[in-house]
Amino acid sequence: MDMKNLSMLDSAESRSISAENFRGEKGRGGMATEGTGEQCARDLGQGWKVSPSVRIEPKSVFELADIEGPGTVEQIWMAAGGRWRFNILRIYWDGQETPSVECPVGDFFGCGWEKPCRINSLALCVNPWNGFNSYWQMPFRKRCRITLENISDEIVTVYYQINYSLGKVDDNAGYFHASFRRTNPLPYREVYTILDGVEGRGRYAGTYMAWGVNNSGWWGEGEIKFFLDGDREFPTICGTGTEDYFCGSYGFQNKETKEYEEFTTAYAGLPQVVRPDGIFSSQTRFGLYRWHITDPVRFKKNIRVTIQALGWRSGHRYLPLQDDISSVAFWYQELPTKQFKGLPCRESLEVI
Repeated sequence: MDMKNLSMLDSAESRSISAENFRGEKGRGGMATEGTGEQCARDLGQGWKVSPSVRIEPKSVFELADIEGPGTVEQIWMAAGGRWRFNILRIYWDGQETPSVECPVGDFFGCGWEKPCRINSLALCVNPWNGFNSYWQMPFRKRCRITLENISDEIVTVYYQINYSLGKVDDNAGYFHASFRRTNPLPYREVYTILDGVEGRGRYAGTYMAWGVNNSGWWGEGEIKFFLDGDREFPTICGTGTEDYFCGSYGFQNKETKEYEEFTTAYAGLPQVVRPDGIFSSQTRFGLYRWHITDPVRFKKNIRVTIQALGWRSGHRYLPLQDDISSVAFWYQELPTKQFKGLPCRESLEVI
């Protein structure tokens, strides 16, 4: 859906899953008689916000949605509790045992540093206080299954709503994918890999990065590279610098204040700069996104995406950095989904 076809009438059926209608069934929303709001609604009864949220036990998986297709997930809203790095979102398409989406919930919604930030883009919006919204279109043909795993030691409360349509899916529609990675620290003179191991035909759709700087000075001289369809040593697409890829320039500086200037736009942004506080929060950290909505990177057989971490050293020479870098790659492709590399352990996911 977009503004161009919003007026076009079709035969699709609108449905919605939330804690007030776990199965998204027609005419069965708001029927709960027990739930997290039952004490608040005790004087009002059924139909009065009895089940607005769910509580997920430690070390357990909660099934957010199980939908029979064909259909399209059109929007996901969520207010997640607890440590966002310890809430793992997974999405499975058409009965696959391998997830096509596997990502900590904060990073998926562009908040990798576990601090709320404001994002106003076409693909993601984050609104006060931590209103997570995804507008990625996610078509499926047979089945959509969405889970949230709580890997923490505490119960978490999650509010959510998944809006979708049931109806025909175009034969050429690919399946939505998202994969998280973190390297902390990046080994000296190594490039950071955002995505590899993908096989099949598809389109690369976007990048989110949570970048923690471990050196003083500028950190964004590195080039992003897209290796397409068998590229080996050299890529088909090569960027000119980190801030250039994220659609900024000259160090994201405000020329008057000489400080980093956050921005959030439809296709790219630097929505988050975590600044040192002069005591224990000593490192500057950045959240960045770049959506390839109007310029998807197409591949027929495979794709690999890397980015360099480069600063400056004496003699006007580049300095390979050893930063704390996390990323989420977003793309569409044919099934089957190849098994991801796998998430780091809980301690390696943790943001301090």
